[in-house]
Amino acid sequence: MIDLGLGTLDLGIMILYGVLIIGYGLYHAKRDSSEEYFLAGRNMIWPIVGISLFAANISSSTLVGLAGDAFKTNTHVFNYEWLASVILVFFAIFFLPFYLKSRVYTMPEFLEKRYDRRSRYYFSAITIIGNVLIDTAAALYVGNIILKLIFPGMDSWIIIVILAFAAAAYTIPGGLNSVIQTEVIQAILLIIGSCIVTYYALDQVGGWSGMMSGIDALAATGAFYDPESDITLHSAQEVLSLVRPANDSFMPWTGLLVGAPILGFYFWANNQFMVQRVLGAKDLNHGRWGALFAGLLKLPVIFIMVIPGTIAILLFREVDLSGMNYILPNGEVCQDLNDCPNMTYPLLLFTLLPKGILGLVLAGLLAAMMSSVSATFNSASTLITMDFVRILRPNLTSKQLVRVGQISTLVLVVLASVWATQIDKIADTLWLYLQLVLSFICPPVVAVFILGLFWKKANGTGAISSLITGLILALFLLFSKSYALAPFINNIHFLHMAFFLFLICMMVHIIVSSISGKGQDSESPYIWTRSILREESEELKGVPWYQNYRILSVLLILITAILVGYFW
Repeated sequence: MIDLGLGTLDLGIMILYGVLIIGYGLYHAKRDSSEEYFLAGRNMIWPIVGISLFAANISSSTLVGLAGDAFKTNTHVFNYEWLASVILVFFAIFFLPFYLKSRVYTMPEFLEKRYDRRSRYYFSAITIIGNVLIDTAAALYVGNIILKLIFPGMDSWIIIVILAFAAAAYTIPGGLNSVIQTEVIQAILLIIGSCIVTYYALDQVGGWSGMMSGIDALAATGAFYDPESDITLHSAQEVLSLVRPANDSFMPWTGLLVGAPILGFYFWANNQFMVQRVLGAKDLNHGRWGALFAGLLKLPVIFIMVIPGTIAILLFREVDLSGMNYILPNGEVCQDLNDCPNMTYPLLLFTLLPKGILGLVLAGLLAAMMSSVSATFNSASTLITMDFVRILRPNLTSKQLVRVGQISTLVLVVLASVWATQIDKIADTLWLYLQLVLSFICPPVVAVFILGLFWKKANGTGAISSLITGLILALFLLFSKSYALAPFINNIHFLHMAFFLFLICMMVHIIVSSISGKGQDSESPYIWTRSILREESEELKGVPWYQNYRILSVLLILITAILVGYFW
């Protein structure tokens, strides 16, 4: 039986770090104008942009989700990570120039410039809901898991409220600059902590070769059988493979091909939570370099965040966890890691790391949680303020808009805290929860953005028709899944469903736009044309290779291909 505890030294390190990071965030507060508060004065250089993107994405919820699914032999969860590198190249080349040129505060605001106000209101509302249901609540859920181990007698709702208000302590006064400055510190600590965990985990199993031999031995016993998809993994090579059969229950290769890119495109290219960091870039070059840098940082994730979860199979597969007093949604105590895979990463920390280091890594994990929460608070408050309040009350001063953003953040703290207690009841693992919700939200949005950029006939009526169609279908699917109304539809993998929703929304957009009238002419500043490519080619002549975003993009794709090929 494992009984987890935290020494005075580790607890002291965590408390000290929490105080220092809040103070650091307040020190970097910028709130003199709405542009400073919501976009950090549009003055961020590329390393800050890249690390901030990475930190906002690889938050504590992602870290716990990756390790948990790797323990369940779903190592191909890493496909979401390397796909981000490819998507960020596409984003840097095609979408980012239009975003920065438009000088918008939010992604819904960009939709209004390309289409009309109807699309802006819809997308803004959906994004705010998504920020609360997906990003903020998931991060608070992870913080609750960690602190519940340290303080088992404390109610979950109390822990979640404390964490939410701790993150809001510097977000409300400081805005995006406070968020980004703290994210840089927390990303560095998170990477160092993940490397330390990987080192100790590999040391426990005899290094890489020991891990492979151990997994091979387990596979030979038939231990890796998934009854849901009727698939058995026969070797360590299959366990670590990124490509699985079409009937795989977690990520079939068909879903990887057609569904996962849609989720990734929404997250990296359309989601206010992520794109807001690039909107604060000093100029287009810094925005592009920062996006590509974030893509590069995503690639080592398989070694420092996924592999430890795979090693946990060898360390904790049959370990009694009842001493942790982790309560499952059904009210029972978790007996082993198969019942509560979200405990994989916390268990690695508490059992492998020595005193002092444990406190530092736990501080990094909670810091990553605070980073994600503060980022989503700032993102959602920006949407509320700039997409609704500023339009309804156009006479408000810049400082008054900042105050509205601060009040909005406070309201979001409460809503996210309430929802975070419900995640366990929706999906078996945190990562599945995140992807399941995204698969219903993002297809219509991605369809509208892609058609808007590359098809000049796309118009506002087609866009809102597509968005509403997607919403109706998503609500039907969620309702059907909850009440088992349509078994055939419910059995379709969520990645396949995301693709079908995307196609339907694309067709609706094209048909309605074609019938309803004129789109935008070829001279529109929001339509991509080949002339843009030719003009950029002229501008890039004579630019050193290390500053040429096209060369950097090719290098990133090559590195990604080599890594994916190794684990294919």
